[in-house]
Amino acid sequence: MKGVIVLLFFLSLSHADHRGKPYEKNKVCQEFNLLGKEKFFALAVIMNSRKYSNATFEEIGHIVNAIVSLTETCCAKGASADCYDNAASALSEKSCDPKSPYPKHPGIHSCCVHKGLERKLCLADLKQPPKEFPTYLEPSNEELCDAFKSDPKMFSMKFLYEYSSNFAQTPFLVVLNSTENYLKMIQECCTAKKPTQCFIKQRLQRQPLHLLTVMSNRLCSRFASYGEDKLKFSAAIMFGQKIPSAEFKDIMPIVEQGTGVLAKCCGSLTENCMENELSVHIKEVCKKLSKDTRVAECCKKSSIDTLHCLHSMSAAEAINLSTLQLPASSLLCKKGKTRELEKYMFNLARRNTKLPEVFIDKLYESLTGVVKKCCSSDNANSCVDKKKSQLNEEIKTYISEGNELCGDYHKYPFTEFKERLNKALSRRTPKLTSSKVEELAAERADLASTCCIINAPPVYCKEKIHKIMGKNCAQEPCLLQ
Repeated sequence: MKGVIVLLFFLSLSHADHRGKPYEKNKVCQEFNLLGKEKFFALAVIMNSRKYSNATFEEIGHIVNAIVSLTETCCAKGASADCYDNAASALSEKSCDPKSPYPKHPGIHSCCVHKGLERKLCLADLKQPPKEFPTYLEPSNEELCDAFKSDPKMFSMKFLYEYSSNFAQTPFLVVLNSTENYLKMIQECCTAKKPTQCFIKQRLQRQPLHLLTVMSNRLCSRFASYGEDKLKFSAAIMFGQKIPSAEFKDIMPIVEQGTGVLAKCCGSLTENCMENELSVHIKEVCKKLSKDTRVAECCKKSSIDTLHCLHSMSAAEAINLSTLQLPASSLLCKKGKTRELEKYMFNLARRNTKLPEVFIDKLYESLTGVVKKCCSSDNANSCVDKKKSQLNEEIKTYISEGNELCGDYHKYPFTEFKERLNKALSRRTPKLTSSKVEELAAERADLASTCCIINAPPVYCKEKIHKIMGKNCAQEPCLLQ
């Protein structure tokens, strides 16, 4: 089954890049005949559910049926030589129709202004952004077996769609192995004499594979959202808040190794790339950071369990550190690669361990914008120096407000938390109407419930924080926005 994966990348939405090899038609047809229609169909469901992770089940069904029908028809004996090319062209035309039943995705209109091969290649490159909020909830064993026995084929297709779209950033082979393993479990346990015992045994056996799927999706989603450099910063903040005793110089080599693993394996079609490379990375983390007792406890587990343990570990209590000052302007604007700002933010995070990384990241982004603007001016050092006092005040206000919001969210029941928000906002903004205060309180409560949690969704929270906490200063104009 895995032999056809690379070829199916060419076939996604049937807009393949032939570049001198008519859509790899001969190879795809060989694999279609080797796998059979059923397995080929399953692969197409997985690939398109990943590519269009926000599409509906019906939309995925339409595109998969079209792909399989195209392949089946044009790979049949006696099919005309131009069948494949003509069918793919017709499919690309249909996908550009506003009434198309296929998945909708950003950028399709810019592709549809092109014609022929250029359009097909453009459409093949499009993909929807990954889900930041998982939607897959596994039914009970009884519900699973009822659905499976009722219609095995439909059950399999729905499962492949749900699982693949929820773990769209997991390396393809990991998802493929996990889905195959799961469907095998369903088939075996739903026909067993003692289904409950069977499920208990099988779930224990598949736990490492499922955990690898979950963790690699979480890591690769952040890699896709942040990019390699930004992810290094994010990971450094995570370590700084969980292990505030660790120094920046000790954390960065580990962070660089970890992001290197994701750069190598998130899009890899090499068997066991993620599993093997993460195992090496975890050993390095444990070697360097096991002086911390909580890390040492995590490191007693297997590699993937250790990784999950570290990522699930709550932020530590902040340790008593000296007062932090913004770096000197000469360092911030120093030519060549410098990490002074990253180091400053890392040390800020160590002092505010309960403020989630997404809040620190938003502050870092705003601060970077101010520094870059100054450093590109005629008198860079003077520009930074003039702004330092206001920057320090705005940073202090932002950190204080973020700590209060997230601290209260974790401290009080949600209803009481909202009531406290209402009262606090009423005191700060006495001129606002009660309805407007309630609206602002509701916004902040929603922000807290989504973004004051461990492993908060970065893209969603970045927008939320910018909207709600974008201006936190008494002096106009605000520098950090």
